[in-house]
Amino acid sequence: MKLTLAKALNSGLRQAMEHDQKVVLMGEDIGRLGGVFRITDGLQKDFGEDRVIDTPLAESGIVGTAVGLALRGYKPVVEIQFDGFVYPAYDQIVTQVAKMHYRSGGRLPMPMVIRIPFGGGIGAVEHHSESPEAQFAHTPGLKVVACSNPADAYWMIQQAIASPDPVIFLEPKRQYHAGAIEVDVDGTPGPLFASKVVREGDDVTICAYGPTVGVALRAADAAAAEGRSMEVIDLRTLSPLDLGPVEESVRRTGRCVVVHEAHTNLGMGAEIAARITESCFYSLEAPVLRVGGYDTPYPPARVEHSWLPDLDRLLDMVDRSFAW
Repeated sequence: MKLTLAKALNSGLRQAMEHDQKVVLMGEDIGRLGGVFRITDGLQKDFGEDRVIDTPLAESGIVGTAVGLALRGYKPVVEIQFDGFVYPAYDQIVTQVAKMHYRSGGRLPMPMVIRIPFGGGIGAVEHHSESPEAQFAHTPGLKVVACSNPADAYWMIQQAIASPDPVIFLEPKRQYHAGAIEVDVDGTPGPLFASKVVREGDDVTICAYGPTVGVALRAADAAAAEGRSMEVIDLRTLSPLDLGPVEESVRRTGRCVVVHEAHTNLGMGAEIAARITESCFYSLEAPVLRVGGYDTPYPPARVEHSWLPDLDRLLDMVDRSFAW
C-alpha cells in the first residue's frame, strides 16, 4: 500500500483503535476537522466523539486529563498541534507523566503517547517550527522516538501506543505530505527503540533523525557522485538512545557527523558525540562533528532555509572531518 507519512500515521492510529477499545485520541480540532495536518481525518466519524475528542485550546488541561485517563486504564494519545505549543503542558509532562510510574513504585503505569509535529521547513510563524526533543530526552521516565518515513510512522505509532511507558512521539511536519512510498502493512516491524542503517557506506558515519534523515540521504547521493561513501543511520529513538549500530559503523569509518534541526548547543548531537567519543575513541580519525540549527530563536519564514541544516552545510562538515 502506498502511503504518505500523514496517511501512514492515520492508518496506524486506526489499527491501534480497532485493536484496543481503550485507545482514546485527544487534541485541538482533531475530531471534526481531522487536525491541522489532517492526521486524524475521518477517525471521529468512524470511532465516535467519545474516542476522538476535540479539546479546548489548553495543552496543560489536555495532558492532565490524559494522565487521569491513563490511571483509569485507558491509553490516551494526545496531539499537540504544533511543537511550540507543548510548553504550557511541560509541567504536566515532566512532573506527572514522567514520574507517576516511579513515584508509585511501579504500581501505576502511564501508557500515554504525546504526538508532537516538530521541526521547520513549512514557512510558519513563531512557535510553529521548533525542535524541543532534547528537553524531553533529558527527562527520566519518558521515552522519545522520531519517525522519518511512512513505513516507520505506520508501525512506530502502533508500537508506541502498545508500550506501557509514556512516549513522546515526534513527527517531522514537513514530511507529512512529501510523497507516498510502499508500506508493507502486513509485515513484521522491528523493535521500536532501535536505530537503523538506511544507507551503507565506508568513509564517514552520518547520524540523523526525523526531518534530517532525508537531508542526510540526499547528501550521501551527492557525495557518492564525487567518490565518497557515506553511511547514514536513522537514530529513530532518542531516549533510550540505541548507539550500537552507530558504534559499529564508526569503528569502520573512523568519522562521524551528527545532524539535527535543533540548536547544536546542548542538543542531541552533543550527547551522541560524547558517547561515541567515549566508546570509539581509538577508532576515530577526527572529532565527532555536529550540524544543526543556529543558537538563535527560530527565524522568520523567509529566512528559515538559511537557518536549517541543509545538504551543503552537511557536506561542508563532512569535508571538515576529512581535513583533520
